[in-house]
Amino acid sequence: MSINLDQAQQTFIVEAREQLQAMEESLLQLESDPGDDDAIGAIFRAAHTIKGSAGLFGLEPIVSFTHIVEDVLDRLRNGSVEVDAGLIAVLLKSSDHMLELINVVANQGAKLAPPALAREMELCQILQEYQTPSPVQAPKAAEASDPQAPAETRLWHIVLRFGPEVFRNGMDPLSFLRYLQTLGEIIHITTLTDAMPSAETWDAESCYLGFDIEFSSAAGHGAINEVFDFVREDCQIQIVAIDDPVPPMNTGLVATFQEQDDPNTAMVTTGQLMPDQRSAARMPAQVTPDKQPATSDGKAKDGAYVRVNADKLDELINLVGELVIASAGASLLARHCNDDSLQESTSTVSGLVEEILDGALRLRMIPIGETFNRFRRVVRDVSQELGKDIDLIISGAETELDKTVVEKIGDPLMHLLRNAMDHGIETAEARLAAGKPAKGHLHLNAYHDSGSIVLEIADDGAGLNRDRILEKAQERGLVAPGASPSDQEIYNLIFEPGFSTAQAVTNLSGRGVGMDVVKRNITLLRGTVDLDSQPGQGTVVRIRLPLTLAIINGFLVGIGQSTYVIPLDMVQECIELSEDDGVCSREQGYLDLRGEVLPLVYLRDHFNHEGPASRRQNVVVVRYAELKAGLVVDDLLGEFQTVIKPLGKLFGALRGISGSTILGSGAVALILDVPALLTQIAQTDNRYTTPPLQQATVR
Repeated sequence: MSINLDQAQQTFIVEAREQLQAMEESLLQLESDPGDDDAIGAIFRAAHTIKGSAGLFGLEPIVSFTHIVEDVLDRLRNGSVEVDAGLIAVLLKSSDHMLELINVVANQGAKLAPPALAREMELCQILQEYQTPSPVQAPKAAEASDPQAPAETRLWHIVLRFGPEVFRNGMDPLSFLRYLQTLGEIIHITTLTDAMPSAETWDAESCYLGFDIEFSSAAGHGAINEVFDFVREDCQIQIVAIDDPVPPMNTGLVATFQEQDDPNTAMVTTGQLMPDQRSAARMPAQVTPDKQPATSDGKAKDGAYVRVNADKLDELINLVGELVIASAGASLLARHCNDDSLQESTSTVSGLVEEILDGALRLRMIPIGETFNRFRRVVRDVSQELGKDIDLIISGAETELDKTVVEKIGDPLMHLLRNAMDHGIETAEARLAAGKPAKGHLHLNAYHDSGSIVLEIADDGAGLNRDRILEKAQERGLVAPGASPSDQEIYNLIFEPGFSTAQAVTNLSGRGVGMDVVKRNITLLRGTVDLDSQPGQGTVVRIRLPLTLAIINGFLVGIGQSTYVIPLDMVQECIELSEDDGVCSREQGYLDLRGEVLPLVYLRDHFNHEGPASRRQNVVVVRYAELKAGLVVDDLLGEFQTVIKPLGKLFGALRGISGSTILGSGAVALILDVPALLTQIAQTDNRYTTPPLQQATVR
């Protein structure tokens, strides 16, 4: 079995980015609540973990810079440094620089750019100011410091014996020695060969290495011991200070074996250390070989997650989709055979396939909250750049949607937020003059509605200038001179390419680019975006995205010999259209549904099917956002779990069809894109803007 160090390093890069994201969130929490000890601990653990992991791979630039950050965080943790705006700012910039260093590692062969190097030097100088205690802080720092941490360089004797599984677990023994050198100087090293087997029993995949090391360092016993955290379960370590006949006091990282002949030797136990214990080297805890520490919730939580490649997940869901099709075909055959036991068996299989389907779909669903939380830093930085006081309020963070949608919606949300802060929310002076609080508010909200997810970005700013937008649109020829569009239509003009009403160009916006890109990116996700604005009160932008995945629940309908699938989440009800109602409805173009005006879409005509319509037709009432209509079909064939097969590039411009599927009979059915279909009908025949219909369709 070969060791794939590249793969291990890729795992480090992914996890380091996650640690930095958690570190940033905790820093923002600490800024709002300076007394939050949990946030301070989380920040320290993130930096400590990144430094330790980087040391294993010999990533010296990351180790050296993170070590300085960690020292400041350690002083923050023991109370030698107070939380203030300057400290939060430099730590946030340090987090950004650590991410840049990690990205350099990710882009193999790349080097840190000169501006980044200059920025690193500047950050180091600022951080060193926090490392040097002031005269007032010095006594306090001395009291809080570790009593066993030596102030001067000492000579240590380290005996290190790696276990046979080290190679198989993807570890490089020499990386630990390289990391050890970051804490001091290796004076002498001897390779231990007493564990070497004979040539007949030699296993090339096993590790037989051992080292006897004389090490000079000012670091304490706990700090040296932490170097071997990641390999602790696979090795035996003895660390003893040569000029100290008394073994160091137990820190919770080391347990002494009573049966050791040498009383000066401390043997590290294996498999007993929690991540939080490793980082809290200065917190005393009694650990003995016969008494295991209680398993923390954090440990159990960490073990509950398995990192899986997204491609493997896609492959699994694709196979489950094929399983759904095969199961439907088997059920169809069983019904034709008139065999009760066979039908019962296929029914059981269908139920299990449905459960597997639901489980597979949940694998790709992740909460939107993680994406929302990333914008806290954006709002903080942009508001400071603009000189505005803006608070971000998040709700609906637990709302789940598909991972691919979450990844692609980040950039459009970013632009809308920045635009709201720049153009929407006024300065503190303007807000006070208008009778508003000086602090502006941005709301991010997510919720499910009609089989879709709705994301709202709302601000309590000045709102959009309707007249200014209309004037600009008329100048550009987007609105005819004599036309009187509705407020909604005027507001949506800001999504036109190159459209801008900004009086001045800023670093954030005003160049007439961006909003059209936002709309295009959302449209590519088969979503829609619209906004509503009240002058002086604020603006709300609503993004509506489909939850459509590779597999959806559908409703089958028939037109002649053809079969179509309507997403079940958008189906409200089905009604029979009598022959008399059918003639009247065709003439009027709508149906009286319990006193409501329901516009009709005749799919037979829309898709140019040949042949006469069925004498008995049915109406499937569908709703998407504020649009509601009735789809007139020949036959209702019932619910059906279906797999979306994307159409080829040849059909890329086809409106009203989102894909195809294979039925149990082997026939192909087209899946209706209800949002696009209703929007297309509304635009071409403008029936959705008549007064009675507006009243009937808005919910």
